[in-house]
Amino acid sequence: MQATPRRGRFFVLDGLDGCGKSTQAARLVRALGADTLHLREPGSTAAGERIRALLLDPEPALTPAAQTLLFASARRQMLDEVVAPTLAAGRDVVCERFHASTFAYQGVALGVGEERVLELLFAWAGEPAPTLTLVLDLAPELARARRGARDRFEAREPDFHRRVAEGYRRYAARVPRTALVDASGSPDEVAARIWKELERADR
Repeated sequence: MQATPRRGRFFVLDGLDGCGKSTQAARLVRALGADTLHLREPGSTAAGERIRALLLDPEPALTPAAQTLLFASARRQMLDEVVAPTLAAGRDVVCERFHASTFAYQGVALGVGEERVLELLFAWAGEPAPTLTLVLDLAPELARARRGARDRFEAREPDFHRRVAEGYRRYAARVPRTALVDASGSPDEVAARIWKELERADR
């Protein structure tokens, strides 16, 4: 009897700007192996990168609802063009940002609404779904101290980032296969916490 081909796993790292997503995503890719695909969202396709540039540019002004639709569009393209074929080929995927970001920023902090955002994302960009989403939880004040260049979202007032942080925690509490990870401490300490969550998810 022929063995069923291994399907790849889809891991997402998400959290506030400055929480250490990129550092931890790169570490996770190395830990999982050279065949692992590292993506960022929005982006990772030609269409997605153009949408990313539009979303992150302070001009032109975009309403929160329009932002939500653009994020969903870029995500659908990435899932169809890159993620689904990679998983089917048996390779793992690590992606920086996904649904939790849109929920926290647009759904909660910018007032589009939790239910409206979740309904849109799961209907139009729900498959393939992440094997596990890891939300790196860090106090907004600490995240702000780590941030570098500013874009449409990073330049907002401190209270905005506090609402975003709460949005991420609400997402972790609401959505299955989502783990909240303490992002304080050294990169090694955070990486160890992430790996524990992956081991727990594999059980």
